[in-house]
Amino acid sequence: MSDEKSREPAPQDPVVRDHGNLKLGRRHFLQLVGMTSAASGLGLPAAAYAAAGALHVAGAGQATPDGDDTVTVNLKINGQPRTLRVDPRTTLLDALREQLALTGTKKGCDHGQCGACTVHVNGRRVNACLSLLAMHEGDEVTTVEGLGRPGALHPVQQAFLDHDGYQCGYCTSGQIMSAAALLKEPCGPADADVKEAMSGNICRCGAYSNILAAIQQVRKAQGGA
Repeated sequence: MSDEKSREPAPQDPVVRDHGNLKLGRRHFLQLVGMTSAASGLGLPAAAYAAAGALHVAGAGQATPDGDDTVTVNLKINGQPRTLRVDPRTTLLDALREQLALTGTKKGCDHGQCGACTVHVNGRRVNACLSLLAMHEGDEVTTVEGLGRPGALHPVQQAFLDHDGYQCGYCTSGQIMSAAALLKEPCGPADADVKEAMSGNICRCGAYSNILAAIQQVRKAQGGA
């Protein structure tokens, strides 16, 4: 009896989730949860490698793990298709600055506290220093270089010029990117509302009144304030 049972085929791994090309079995799901839980206590490098491994296990069509501890990421940056092969620990900020020479996006605190690295991902503002590039397969990223250009500035860029919304200029690109995203977000008309919405962007020079004036000028011109 026991011999017959030993010859029985192993049960199929039940599918926990079936969505498009993603078919994640229970064993794979437990592997993914285990890697994620372990990585959370080990810091960013371990978490990044675990995330890349989890994507490979899930077959989710996200960043593709390569055989040499790198990942390949396909995305659009300022409207241009890009394919980058990077260490999975590479942040979006470092990829923009070091691989693509898009140095308008600044590295300030590198902890998501100052907003100098603000970019748009699929139209929403994010701190690029807190986001791994491997998380952005298929996304559309816009940096300050893609917001406007000489002779065709974005209204926020022009307003910052009109109101001297900068001093040293280090935070300016992040301020502009955050303000441009704010124009599409729910925000009350009062100055206090704008201050709250822009609270994630720090100006060490203290040009807040000029920045506020610039943003409100654009909002009023667009009927939002």
